[in-house]
Amino acid sequence: MLTIDVFTSDYKPITATAPGWDSGVGATWPASTATLVHGRREAVLVDALITVAEAHRLTDFVRATGKVLTTVYVTHGHADHFLGLPVVLEAFPEAEAVALPEVVPHAEEQLTGPVLAYWESLFPGALPARPVAPRALTGDVIELEGHQLRPVRVGQSDTDPSSVLHVPDLDAVVGGDVAYNGIHMWLAQTDTRARERWLGALDMLEALRPARLVAGHQPPGADDRDAAAVIAASRRYLTDFEAAVEAGTSARDVVRAMTRAHGDRGNPYTLYASAAAQFPSQG
Repeated sequence: MLTIDVFTSDYKPITATAPGWDSGVGATWPASTATLVHGRREAVLVDALITVAEAHRLTDFVRATGKVLTTVYVTHGHADHFLGLPVVLEAFPEAEAVALPEVVPHAEEQLTGPVLAYWESLFPGALPARPVAPRALTGDVIELEGHQLRPVRVGQSDTDPSSVLHVPDLDAVVGGDVAYNGIHMWLAQTDTRARERWLGALDMLEALRPARLVAGHQPPGADDRDAAAVIAASRRYLTDFEAAVEAGTSARDVVRAMTRAHGDRGNPYTLYASAAAQFPSQG
């Protein structure tokens, strides 16, 4: 018998701004999840957050289950999903941090000087001093007490390559950043072609027919037990954003259109940054 428990780290203040963003309003990083899939004795953690403080809270969360952590699976290479690894691995030294082989180079790139400096500028003094990247997963599945957890390559999400972790015995998917639940989607590193590929990734996710879908970014207390609704909402967001970019002449136009259509989503700073990236000459 497997169980899924979700740890959600709330919105975090960041040192950042974007064109059109009100500097008097503090920017935030979106609420983020780390998901524990566990059996009677052992557990697998999906993603490991970013700051030291939240990684310590995550280790407390895992310890409270009384389970032995064997594996940390990293869904994709964005540092906000794995910079917390040193804290987790120190607490659970027998655990192994892994990702798909094609994800590892991207994760390692996040630890290079310029990229790591970017993350440190957002979270000054809050990141682990000695960050580590996951190792390449060997084989096609992660075994957990006789159950198979299946990494699924989907290609594009808010970065490429990306993956999800399918838990067939629970009709569940831990979705990394392929689908977002109730939070503005990070589109700053996408163009039209990438967004088309992202829609294809959502089709792959839908083909798994999950009942439950845990998004990498969702607010505390979010309902993740209607996977079809989360996928459909993410698809609408991508198509609405593409239409807003095509119809608009500035980031302001995109922000206005998306706020009308999706203003109930959390972390509006993400929208401002994503819109600005579509019009770099206006920055």
